[in-house]
Amino acid sequence: MKKFFSLVLIVTLILSLTACADAANKSKVKFKKSQLKKLELVEAPKHGLPMIVLREDYSDVPIFGEPVATQGQMVNYIKKRNPNPKINCTVEQLVNLYYVEGDREGIRPDITICQAIKETGIWGYGGDVIPEQNNYCGLGTTGGGVKGAFFDTPQLGVRAHVQHLLAYTSKRPPRVEIVDPRYELIQKFRPQIFGKLTKWTELNGVWAVPGHHYGEDILNLWIQAQMPDGSDASLEAADLKVLLEDDKAAARVYRGIVNMERENFYDAEDDFKAALEVESELKEALFNLALTQESLLHLDDAIKTYDKLLTVDDRFVDGWYNRGRLKLIKNDYAGAIADFKSSLAIETINPDAYNDIAIAYFKQKKYEDAWLNIQKAAAQSTTNPVVKENYEKFAACVKVKKK
Repeated sequence: MKKFFSLVLIVTLILSLTACADAANKSKVKFKKSQLKKLELVEAPKHGLPMIVLREDYSDVPIFGEPVATQGQMVNYIKKRNPNPKINCTVEQLVNLYYVEGDREGIRPDITICQAIKETGIWGYGGDVIPEQNNYCGLGTTGGGVKGAFFDTPQLGVRAHVQHLLAYTSKRPPRVEIVDPRYELIQKFRPQIFGKLTKWTELNGVWAVPGHHYGEDILNLWIQAQMPDGSDASLEAADLKVLLEDDKAAARVYRGIVNMERENFYDAEDDFKAALEVESELKEALFNLALTQESLLHLDDAIKTYDKLLTVDDRFVDGWYNRGRLKLIKNDYAGAIADFKSSLAIETINPDAYNDIAIAYFKQKKYEDAWLNIQKAAAQSTTNPVVKENYEKFAACVKVKKK
């Protein structure tokens, strides 16, 4: 904690010195005070989505195993991200094929689908592979227009994908005829990896080059796919988790998210608090609880929850940013600015933080500081709608006069 706050002080000092240098060199700014009095700036939105609990470290998630996400979750996830995927069957049929083929070989189908999502751009393609190939994992593609393998049906394409993973993961041959054209090539020419890579992160730099975070990218998609929605089916599944699962904290967090999606915020709050009774420093429960308390307009409670979260993890950038927003709402301008600067010490590209720093200064009538920070926000993003609106409003209230 002390090291982090030292870092925050150093970054703050650097920003201050940079501002001083800018002030020495910039053109003199004159404000139209009458227009400034009428100016209303828009605050940036909160950051972060509710978080489920993943007990496994990414480096420990195996390629072999049972699915965690259901077929329904995978179908919904694909349709949300691409309502019109370029596939030669329905989304439901494709997902079912992965579960059938994956179950036969013992390969986790839900994560295998996430690998296909990454490789095909959620079946939007756009690279060398075309939809007609039914090639969902880039088999045989080497770039430069090389299209790679073609498969007659989606089922054969899925089977080849699963078999290719099997070649990396086990020396046991596939249980059905080999359709992966590169299976035997791995077996003959890459003995150093044949059957030896049992974790998804071990595919880094092997399946894809350079692929430094290849496995982690796949697992991030898998986590997103597991996020519950507000449907009755999700609530029933969540109730069953709370009743049957040994990991009560994780089950309560899961049901809390379902209740958030259904806008049952008091029930969600109860679930997250129950999770914290089991595990008092569970980051996912703390973050979700703070989001829920803000939705209930219990801002003081949310700030206290962020206080605890940031003692547990002082690198939780969305915790610093969101607490700053709440302090800004409560007119604690110095506290808000300090929190936004703490978030910027961790994540330097954050136009929303600069935007809200500008608002904090503006509300104190420190217009030069406000203008400087809204310029920084605009320099970091030309597409952020809140930043763009505020910059254009503010720019209309200043006159630049050269020295």
